[in-house]
Amino acid sequence: MSKLLEGKCALVLGVANRWSLAYAIADAFRREGACLILTYQGERQRDAVETVGQELAAAQVLPCDVASDGELAQLAEKLRESPGRVDAVVHSIAFANREDMSRPFVETSRAGFSLAQDISAYSLVAVARTVAPLMTEGGSITTLTYLGSTRVIPNYNVMGVAKASLEAVVRYLASDLGPKGIRVNGLSAGPVKTAAARAIPGFSSILDYVAQRAPLRRNTDPREVADAAVFLASPLSRGVTGNVLFVDSGFGIMGL
Repeated sequence: MSKLLEGKCALVLGVANRWSLAYAIADAFRREGACLILTYQGERQRDAVETVGQELAAAQVLPCDVASDGELAQLAEKLRESPGRVDAVVHSIAFANREDMSRPFVETSRAGFSLAQDISAYSLVAVARTVAPLMTEGGSITTLTYLGSTRVIPNYNVMGVAKASLEAVVRYLASDLGPKGIRVNGLSAGPVKTAAARAIPGFSSILDYVAQRAPLRRNTDPREVADAAVFLASPLSRGVTGNVLFVDSGFGIMGL
C-alpha cells in the first residue's frame, strides 16, 4: 500500500521536544514516507532537536532562527544543496513574553506586541519567501493556530492577536503563491498538553472546560492534529488553500 507522502521532502520548523505538536506531525510525516528536515533555534536547542531528529530518522537537522533573515538565507542555501526541492513545510513557531500573557491585555507593552507579531505571524511570511523558490513542483505550507485568534481566551492575550494576524497571513500567502501551485493553510488545534501550552496561566482549567463542553466530550489528541497535517501536505487536499482546519473535538462551534 502506497504512503501518502512517499517521495516528498518535508521541512518542519518548531520541533522543540517530543511533546510538541510539531513532533507529532513530523512523526506522522515519517510514517507516511516523507523525507524529514528539522530545524532548531540556537545552540541551546541543538542537542535536544538532534536527539529528536535521530528518533524520527530525519535526513537533516539545520539551524534556523526565523527572526534572522541571514539564518533564513543560510537555510535556503543548505536546502538548495540537499535535497534541492521542498514539497511540504510545517510552521509551528510562536512566542510572546510571559508577562504579556499573564497581565491584562490592555497592559501589553509595545515591544511585547511587536515581538509576538514578529515571531508568531511575520515569521510565516519570511519562511514562505525562503522556501517558495525551492517548491519547484508546488506543495503545501501549513501553520498552527488556535481559537484565541477569534475568541477571547483567558490569559492568551497578545498571542491571540498574533494568531489572528497569522490567519490573515495564511490567506494573503495563499493568494500570492497559488499560481505556483503552493497551497497555504492553517490547523487550529484544540488545547493540548504541550510545554508551550503549560506556560499559559490556568491552562489545566481550559483543558477541563473543553473536555466537558466539546461535542466529542474530550480534548484533542496530538495524533489527530498530525493526521490532519498529513492530509494538508498530501495530494488529497490539492484543492484546499487559504483555509483554517479545526481539529478541536468540535469545541469551536459551541456558544455558551
